[in-house]
Amino acid sequence: MLDPDDPTKVRNQPALRTSSGREWLIVGAVTAAICVVVLLLQATTAGFIAISASAVVVVIYAAMLIVKEMVKPQRRRLGILAMLLVSMMLVTVAALLVIVLTRVE
Repeated sequence: MLDPDDPTKVRNQPALRTSSGREWLIVGAVTAAICVVVLLLQATTAGFIAISASAVVVVIYAAMLIVKEMVKPQRRRLGILAMLLVSMMLVTVAALLVIVLTRVE
């Protein structure tokens, strides 16, 4: 039988139920900084892609700040913050893949 309160389910993690959201912003800031630095190191060889992806990462972090203040239901807010954090990393990985694949000749 399925238990909706099963503690092993991903959606029942304490980080998605009890956090204020501040931890997500701290992790997001560190992640954004790392992503931007890695992308800007690629700017000499793939300037437009690296700078564009860096701008997208900064916009996603700004969206995290806005969501933290504007979205009130705690579980929904934390879920959105988690998705934004993952999307920040996906944008960076996608941009790096594009940069690598355009270098292959």
